[in-house]
Amino acid sequence: MTSRRTILRAGLVGSAALATGALSATPAVGLTRSGRPVLTHGVQSGDVRTDGALVWTRADRPSRMLVEVSPDPSFTRSRLITGPVLTPETDGTGTVSLRHLPPGQEIHYRVRAEDLDGRVASERLTGSFRTAPYGPAPARFVWTGDTAGQGWGINPDIGGMTAYASMAAREPDFFLHSGDTVYADGVLAETVTLPDGRVWRNIVTPEKSKVAETLAEYRGQFAYNLLDHNVRALAARAPMIAQWDDHEVTNNWYPGEVLVDPRYTEKRVDVLAARGFQAFHEWLPIDTARAVDGRVYRKFHYGAHLEVFVLDMRSYKDANNAPRDGAGHVLGERQARWLVDGLRRSTATWKIIAADLPIGLVVPDGAGIEGVANGLPGAPGAREHELAWVLRSIAGRVRNVVWLTADVHYTAAHHYSPDRAAVGDFDPFWEFVSGPINAGTGGPNPLDPTFGPKVEFTHHPAAPGGGPMDGYQHFGEIEIDRGGELTVHLRDGAGTALWTKTLRRHGR
Repeated sequence: MTSRRTILRAGLVGSAALATGALSATPAVGLTRSGRPVLTHGVQSGDVRTDGALVWTRADRPSRMLVEVSPDPSFTRSRLITGPVLTPETDGTGTVSLRHLPPGQEIHYRVRAEDLDGRVASERLTGSFRTAPYGPAPARFVWTGDTAGQGWGINPDIGGMTAYASMAAREPDFFLHSGDTVYADGVLAETVTLPDGRVWRNIVTPEKSKVAETLAEYRGQFAYNLLDHNVRALAARAPMIAQWDDHEVTNNWYPGEVLVDPRYTEKRVDVLAARGFQAFHEWLPIDTARAVDGRVYRKFHYGAHLEVFVLDMRSYKDANNAPRDGAGHVLGERQARWLVDGLRRSTATWKIIAADLPIGLVVPDGAGIEGVANGLPGAPGAREHELAWVLRSIAGRVRNVVWLTADVHYTAAHHYSPDRAAVGDFDPFWEFVSGPINAGTGGPNPLDPTFGPKVEFTHHPAAPGGGPMDGYQHFGEIEIDRGGELTVHLRDGAGTALWTKTLRRHGR
């Protein structure tokens, strides 16, 4: 783990320097500096496989990324992998794909950046991850969404984003971030006075002082979250599977949108999305070779019992003000077919669909609709039409499908059944919602009856709009035992289980 002394030396904490602008969250890597290179934002791993994973870091100047890999934390048996040159073109970030590792094993790594002349190198930062297993192995992972939203950033007075430490305490095999990994439209104030007189204090960087529009500002959103020691600690211990939703670009965005928000000088969402997309891939450990169509949706095997399908419900959706009947799109035809084909071919006991938008919850956008549900009873319409095709295409052929999501800033368990639905040509399934992890609270959203949802559990504040000091921060946990039995825990930000359910498996 990165020590506090190393972090202080790297200049990542210290609210006085941040507030005065003496230290940027993304210092210019092309700047001529004396001394050794510095790894400024810790290390991360991601997109874990049976034979390896990606390892990520960032340096404060052009330098060569070097990674040592070992089966033990002493590094007495290790091999050195030479990585890319970290340059200003990628904001000093870079990844190394670790390969040819044994499955189902704890792997230790340490990263350093070496000056291009090879004379000096940075201090080493260490991390670890477990490779995906073969066979009927147990698995545990956590999921949530919504980091640093609605004006609630890193508060040093309460120890920062402490719910991340609660997730780390569960010792997950991996962490699924279900979208809103950053809030590019979430401007932070230095202080927020709560209704009861308490004061919330944010660490604020220049990039968090306005909405993101430039590439540098989008990069600064991801850099900001890694100022938090809890975020960095989880990143160094558990590989991430990262998904995006709207706030990686701007609230409730869709392709082709033109903003009317006066905070933006660049009104074209497609331009902003391209910049947000680049920063997302630079600052998170994502294997672009595994992302279909160069985007975000992709899938992962984790032993015989688990396969995770990560969706992109943002890049291909139609306008939020589109008609609520007819045939709409939220996945797009290519992704929808990819999902159905993957589910049909999967040999895993459990198929987890990671959705960045909920299915049956009505999520409005002014007079329009942001989510899947169109808010109307009866037969599927608009985006529901596409989802109905997916559910119909796997009915009777694919067992043990579970949907996970975040987005709505509370936690809930929903059971969907054709017996309660306007359509009857799909199999019953569960959807579990969990979030936020460090953002404003909300809920509950109304349920659309089209697919027959029933609320089995919900935990939300009496009134929306509170912050982390009011509680109602959440994450979920999935455990699968060696025999293939799946248990879901919906937890609060302290890690306490609020609701637990064990699901029976039905063949494959």
